[in-house]
Amino acid sequence: MQGRVISKVKTVLLSILLSILLVVLYLIIGASVPYIFQPQVSEETKETFNPDDCYGQEECSERAMIIEENGDALTERLRFIDNATESIILSTFEFHDDTTGRQVISALMEAAGRGVHVQILVDGASFMRDMEHKPCFHALVSTENVEIKVYNQINLLTPWTGMSRMHDKYLLVDGRSYILGGRNTFDFFLGTQDSHKNYDRDVLVVGDGAADTSAARLKDYFDDIWNQKECRLWTISDGKKNNADTSAARNELKSVYDKNKADNPQWYEQVEYTDKTVSAKRISIFTNPTGLYSKEPVVFYELSELMKNARKDVVIHTPYIICNNFMYDSLTQVCDNVENVTLMTNSVINNGNPFGAADLLRYKDRVLGTGLKLLEFEGEYSYHGKSIAIDNDISVIGSFNMDMKSAYQDTEMMVVIHSEELNSQLRANMKRYEADAHEGVLQPN
Repeated sequence: MQGRVISKVKTVLLSILLSILLVVLYLIIGASVPYIFQPQVSEETKETFNPDDCYGQEECSERAMIIEENGDALTERLRFIDNATESIILSTFEFHDDTTGRQVISALMEAAGRGVHVQILVDGASFMRDMEHKPCFHALVSTENVEIKVYNQINLLTPWTGMSRMHDKYLLVDGRSYILGGRNTFDFFLGTQDSHKNYDRDVLVVGDGAADTSAARLKDYFDDIWNQKECRLWTISDGKKNNADTSAARNELKSVYDKNKADNPQWYEQVEYTDKTVSAKRISIFTNPTGLYSKEPVVFYELSELMKNARKDVVIHTPYIICNNFMYDSLTQVCDNVENVTLMTNSVINNGNPFGAADLLRYKDRVLGTGLKLLEFEGEYSYHGKSIAIDNDISVIGSFNMDMKSAYQDTEMMVVIHSEELNSQLRANMKRYEADAHEGVLQPN
C-alpha cells in the first residue's frame, strides 16, 4: 500500500515537473525563435540614405544644447512641461513613481489641468513592472486631457512578441521643442538626490515647429507609432479612479508640485533658450522600424555610413558593445576608412548590463580586431550615454546602444546635429569620462 502511494506521488511530481518544463520551453523558444533571423539592410535603405544629407550650408531654424548632468536633465524637463501651452508628448522606456518620477508626474498632471493635451507612450515591460498597479499612475491616467498608451504589452500567451521593446526616450512640447537622449524617467537618470545614478546625456532642441524641422519629423514619428496596433490605450475602472489609494496619490502629487515650485521656482521660469543654445546647420533624426519582431538594422546602417564618411576621426560612446558579424564588419570598414576611431564602453567590472560585461570579456578580441581603439570606463557609476562625435562638426546623441538588441529588436532614435559649437561641447563632455577609462587590450593567456 505504501509503495503504491509513493509511486503515485512520484508520478504526480514527474507530471508537474514535465508541465513546468514544457511551459519554460514554450516561453523560451516562443520568445527567441522569431528573432533568430536578422534581416539585412534593404536596397531601398541603401538607395535613400546619403550621409551628405546630414550636412547643411546655412544655419537652420533650430538650435541645440547638450544636457550632461542629471540635475539639469530634471530641471529642463520640468521647465518644458510647465511652460507648455498646447501639447506634451513623453515617450519613455522606463517610468517609476520614485522621487523624480513623481515630480514629473505632478508636473504633467498640472499641465493637463490647465488644458494642455498630454500623451504618454511607455514600453510594455516597464508598464507591467513599474506602472500598472501604482496609485500615482492611476491618478495620472485618470486626469482629464491625459492619454497613456502601452507599446507591446507583455502577454505570456504570446511570448513570440516579447523581445520587441520601445526604447525611445524623448519629451516633445508644443510640436516645436524637444529633449531626446538616453535617460529614462526615474531617479537613476534625473535629479540630484543622494542615491545611485547612471551617467547619461540628452540633447535639447528648440525651434519654430515649421514643417521642415526635426521637431516636426519627431512628431510624425510619434504619430506613426502611437496609432499602430502594437500600442494599447490604458484605461482603468471608475472604482480604481476614485478609490482611497488613487485619491491619496492625487493629493500627494498636488503637494509635490506645489512644494517643488515653492522650493525651486527657477525650475519653472521661462528662459530665453537663444542664450543657452548654439546654432546648427542641420538636425536629422535616425529611427528604426517601429513594428514587432526582427527589424532591418536601419539606425546601425545609417550610423555606420555616416561614420565611414568622416574626414579625420570618430569617437563612439556606448554602455556596451554586443555585435554580430555584420556589425563587426561594418565597424571594420569604418576603421579602414577613417584614420582615428575610438570606442569607449563600460569595463567588465563597471558595466550595469551583465550581458554586455560578459560579451566584452568573451569577445574583446573581435572588438579590437575591427581596428577600434578601445577605452574601458571605470568611473564611480556606470555609463549609460550613447553618443558619437564625428570630426569637428557632427554630433550624434540618442538611445541606440552598439548592440544587437538596439540594431534588430527595439525602436531606437538618434539625433544627428551639424554644428561645430555643439560638437565642441560634446567632445569636452566625452573627455571627462575618458579620463576615467583605461585602454582596452587583450590579456596574455
